[in-house]
Amino acid sequence: MSRELGLKELYLGFRDPKAIKVYAKLIEQEAQKIPNEVNIMEVCGGHTHAIMKYGLNQLLPKNVKFVHGPGCPVCIMPKERIDHAYVLSEQKDVILITLGDMIKVPGSRGTLQDARAKGSDVRFVYSPMDTLKIAAQNPDKTVIFFAIGFETTTPMTAALINQVIEKRINNILFHINHVTVPEPMRVLLDDETNKIDAFIGPAHVSVISGSKIYDEFPRDYKKPLVVSGFEPVDVMKSVLMILKQLSEGRCEVEVEYSRSVTHDGNTEAQKLNNMYFEKREHFRWRGIGDIAKSALKLKDEYGYLDAEVFYKEILPNEKIDDHKLCICGDILKGKANPVECKVFGKACTPSSPLGSCMVSSEGACAAYYKYGNLL
Repeated sequence: MSRELGLKELYLGFRDPKAIKVYAKLIEQEAQKIPNEVNIMEVCGGHTHAIMKYGLNQLLPKNVKFVHGPGCPVCIMPKERIDHAYVLSEQKDVILITLGDMIKVPGSRGTLQDARAKGSDVRFVYSPMDTLKIAAQNPDKTVIFFAIGFETTTPMTAALINQVIEKRINNILFHINHVTVPEPMRVLLDDETNKIDAFIGPAHVSVISGSKIYDEFPRDYKKPLVVSGFEPVDVMKSVLMILKQLSEGRCEVEVEYSRSVTHDGNTEAQKLNNMYFEKREHFRWRGIGDIAKSALKLKDEYGYLDAEVFYKEILPNEKIDDHKLCICGDILKGKANPVECKVFGKACTPSSPLGSCMVSSEGACAAYYKYGNLL
């Protein structure tokens, strides 16, 4: 007799302690074949949290280590872009909308929470499509969607733009801050002091983009990459796949998360993105600096929807660096561990963050703080 599959049954198998122990044993055996230290960068903050939450870093042999990458869209957002949001929220008859943790990240003028406390109408939504409802309820206001995220969330913004155009809605504008994964990975590897031997690639990004966006890393940089799911067994299996590549002298893109990721990805979502967006010449990544072609903007023909065009005269353009004691830049490059920061857990905590890696729930510092028994 058939029965409906419960939600827990879809993921509990990927948290099975017995399976994790088996993978830990296999990883140890494979690591013994490799004489040198292996530093594996998990690009995405979701992986960092899985690693810390389930203590996966403690299950690895001594010569295998995780280093954390720049895959948190909140952590890499420079202060000047947050200042844009702050200034926009202060405008008369404006409602500023964004996603999740963005509301807590401080720019040079404060956080969007601060702006709201001073009277600005700032709201966060779980789905960009909620913007349509807010705009319909407030026909006399200009609703600005402050869009953030990697390839994962870009199609949702594109779908919202599509709706705005099709329904001829005239009170929604967009401030686009979508970024892409391969360009910062390239910048990290071009740094001769990098410590990266292999990558764990983000599954959700790859569902949209396909694993093809990583083909250059084994080909041009001789770095193996495995696209991984976010459950503990996914991560452990991905580590084993990387070590097998290294011990066997292979260097490839492999997909552990084969239940959803293909080489070409979601081509319909890619078409939707390409319809409305094009690459910016440069985008400044917090802690890393300017990276060419690493972010998106609205195409010129959709400039009438672009808040950066509409409010061009009032938006600040001054570049603003992080707090001098903050080492988020080195953490995002995989060169430092959160506990190596002098202010970690002392002057910098989730309730009073100095750096972006502590603010975001996906940030490496927040993960170390939350799961390192510091709460």
